Amino acid sequence: MEIGSLLQTITLISAILSILLILLQQRGASLGAGFGASGELYTTRRGLEKSLFVTTLVLVLIFISSIIGLLVVPA
Repeated sequence: MEIGSLLQTITLISAILSILLILLQQRGASLGAGFGASGELYTTRRGLEKSLFVTTLVLVLIFISSIIGLLVVPA
């Protein structure tokens, strides 16, 4: 398996997983928040929510790195 196809596979998998993890995250926005009537307080991420957030960041960094790698590696 050559490096170009490996990077393409990594890009595809990290993109799909990043999309799924982003959609799993909750923002706590209700219908009123869409109109500017958000009564939320600032809260810190804990537990599963923090792990999901960190995993999403790592996958996005892998995605960006693999795209840069595809630009550097000759086709």
